[in-house]
Amino acid sequence: MSGGTAAGPPVFNWKGTLVLNRTLAALLAVFALCLPGLAWATSGDMERLDLTQHWVGYAALAIFAVAYVLVMAEEFTLLRKSKPVILAAGIIWAMIAVVYVNNGMTHEAEAAVRHNLLEYAELMLFLLVAMTYINSMEERQVFDALRSWLIRKGFSFRQLFWLTGILAFFISPVADNLTTALLMCAVVLAVGGDNTRFVSAACINIVVAANAGGAFSPFGDITTLMVWQKGMVEFWGFFALFLPSVVNFVVPAAIMHFAIPNKRPTASDERVPMKRGARRIIGLFLLTIATAVSFHNFLHLPPVIGMLTGLSYLQFFGYYLKKTTRIDDNIGNNGRMGEVVPFDVFNKVARAEWDTLLFFYGVVLCVGGLGFIGYLGLASELMYAQWGATAANIAVGVLSAIVDNIPVMFAVLTMQPEMSTGQWLLVTLTAGVGGSLLSIGSAAGVALMGQARGKYTFFGHLKWTPVIAHGYVASIAVHLWFNAELF
Repeated sequence: MSGGTAAGPPVFNWKGTLVLNRTLAALLAVFALCLPGLAWATSGDMERLDLTQHWVGYAALAIFAVAYVLVMAEEFTLLRKSKPVILAAGIIWAMIAVVYVNNGMTHEAEAAVRHNLLEYAELMLFLLVAMTYINSMEERQVFDALRSWLIRKGFSFRQLFWLTGILAFFISPVADNLTTALLMCAVVLAVGGDNTRFVSAACINIVVAANAGGAFSPFGDITTLMVWQKGMVEFWGFFALFLPSVVNFVVPAAIMHFAIPNKRPTASDERVPMKRGARRIIGLFLLTIATAVSFHNFLHLPPVIGMLTGLSYLQFFGYYLKKTTRIDDNIGNNGRMGEVVPFDVFNKVARAEWDTLLFFYGVVLCVGGLGFIGYLGLASELMYAQWGATAANIAVGVLSAIVDNIPVMFAVLTMQPEMSTGQWLLVTLTAGVGGSLLSIGSAAGVALMGQARGKYTFFGHLKWTPVIAHGYVASIAVHLWFNAELF
């Protein structure tokens, strides 16, 4: 989905490193097959072994670290991020299983894996439905129509800076922050042209706004979705983060405003009409969200059941579009032929971000494995018992700027520390907006570095990190003050 006409990424000799990493992983798996039985480090009910000081535990940490280095180096290696974490997950659980089998515990590891798979399946199917709707709206040219409308209006650079940021903030709670950021970046690139100063600042603003907007909605980010589906915060409870999210976006935007050129770009008269059924698909998406919320709040069923029910709405509407498609329907307002292939919902399913969905599988299984070994218990003891919940949750946000917020949040949910609703909202906020501190800290930032290659860069974003940090600190302060009754 990313674009750019600049030269390709720097040459990086990754093949030798990847072969070495895979060789080491294979050797670790072979060594695991020869592990002797353990006669120590069992829990009181003899159902779980403590492997935190066993070499299998150290090997699992090393394998996950190597896999995640490859994930962060995706831009240079061109190795899809799902591949290393899926391999790491398999190796980690294979080593764990061998230890348990050698100790006569043949079902404990299996039960733990099945628990992690159930959590993954719920989130994966939920995201798959949301991605299918987003792809359907994209195919019906909903986002292209919005982009062309913005370009035609002839706004100034400063007006576009604020408008794209505000739209990113309010679209990301419904759509995901990645899609929202890509849409707004397309507008910025179309009007910004060679004005690197404007494009860079506007892209930073979009990343901050999209991440902030996604933090106060269960649908805005994978981390908020995880917290909601886990039952830590009720659906309407997330909206308590609206004001802190606004502060997180507005504070750095207000400072960056003065760095935007006070000029007016050349307007364009391009018009992109939406295809037949576009508005009805938007309505069906909103109805699907309402169905998921109702299933969870009133029927006490997993939200994914409501989302899959909502997918059937789109399937039946797609059937209607297919049966009622005529040649006349394929002629747009400009008199040219538009869609010549009838709407097919399964094409939209196939176009989902499968690399992201499979990456999520690898992360859930890897982090679940480390938790089963016992490392998350140690981390929980250190962070939440010794540091305190507030300091730990703020640190989670800073960590999410370096490591993707998905494994960080899944680790916190796996630890399940005893926290108030206010603290769960705090970690939701920090994990969501902490990724804005660096361009590599969120999917939106990584995607925009590819889409606006050469104009929006890691170091260009890093220059504004102190300003973004002001928004991060201010949003935490507002949450601690405004939502004090939740603590």
